[in-house]
Amino acid sequence: MLPWQQQLHSKGYQVILASASPRRKELFGSVYPQFEIRVIETDESYPETLPANEVAVFIALNKAKAFEGLVAENEIVVTSDTTVILGNTVFGKPANASEAFEMLNSFNGTTHLVQTAYCIKIGTEYHTYTDNAWVTFNNLTKEELEHYIETAKPFDKAGAYGIQDWIGQVAVKTIQGSYFTVMGLPVHALYADFKHLAATLPHLG
Repeated sequence: MLPWQQQLHSKGYQVILASASPRRKELFGSVYPQFEIRVIETDESYPETLPANEVAVFIALNKAKAFEGLVAENEIVVTSDTTVILGNTVFGKPANASEAFEMLNSFNGTTHLVQTAYCIKIGTEYHTYTDNAWVTFNNLTKEELEHYIETAKPFDKAGAYGIQDWIGQVAVKTIQGSYFTVMGLPVHALYADFKHLAATLPHLG
């Protein structure tokens, strides 16, 4: 462990990542190597009047609030959510192959916004952060999109694609922002926040 990670550990804190995503699990290990996975199923709906660029942080915060009364004083909970936005439309996870195709086809030759927000819950306090990345797609054919959907089955991914998949290699022309934000966790920001917590949180016990 790095010195600041050891400092947080020695102060008596336990870290919980509230995500079943294998991608977030992998990325979170770069921030803090000793953590527990604990997931509470939460409602990921949001008000229709909510601006598109506030949806990710709204859902991340709701995921953290689901842990109220269920965690100890020394437990730090991290939740996260990713949305894909084109125009004023928020693209969540596709329900089926047809919906996945419609999403991907709409990204062809355009630039869309990927937002990943996270929430850190410590006691009764909540800290949220949202990171933006703009992704520009090349044009893929109908056959290429169908090939990706059939082989990758991206039904657990916002916007129906994973940047780390084949489609990210062949379709993504440019990214303005963090690759890891598109993948599902803004590691650079979360790492900085955890370093700050290690320095400022009080010792327990």
